[in-house]
Amino acid sequence: MARSPLRFEGAMSRFLNVLRSWLVMVSIIAMGNTLQSFRDHTFLYEKLYTGKPHLVNGLQARTFGIWTLLSSVIRCLCAIDIHNKTLYHITLWTFLLALGHFLSELFVYGTAAPTIGVLAPLMVASFSILGMLFGLRYLEVEPVSRQKKRN
Repeated sequence: MARSPLRFEGAMSRFLNVLRSWLVMVSIIAMGNTLQSFRDHTFLYEKLYTGKPHLVNGLQARTFGIWTLLSSVIRCLCAIDIHNKTLYHITLWTFLLALGHFLSELFVYGTAAPTIGVLAPLMVASFSILGMLFGLRYLEVEPVSRQKKRN
């Protein structure tokens, strides 16, 4: 049985609203991590880079904090304007880069160990990537739907 266009649009709207909420939540958590990185760099070697804690210093923590803040701002902006395809793709890339970073620190460089501090961002990045890839199909349909409503 084929879905009616109205039913598909409702599902599309609901999914994108859930995705927006998810992006806002992840953005807020990232802002907390940013503040923690600036406040005390021991946070990074106690929670994330436990494999080689001697490599973590204040400069590295502040750099991590700025990178996290930038990702947070991008994700929040995408939640606000989720139909902006360029911003949507950039946001997707923030999660791909985070996933790549934590996987490489875990398996290539050995600076991270499979603790909750590393597994949590890996899971968030993975779920976010899947959700955003799934959301692409709704994003592609949206301009056509909006155009029909205007006519």
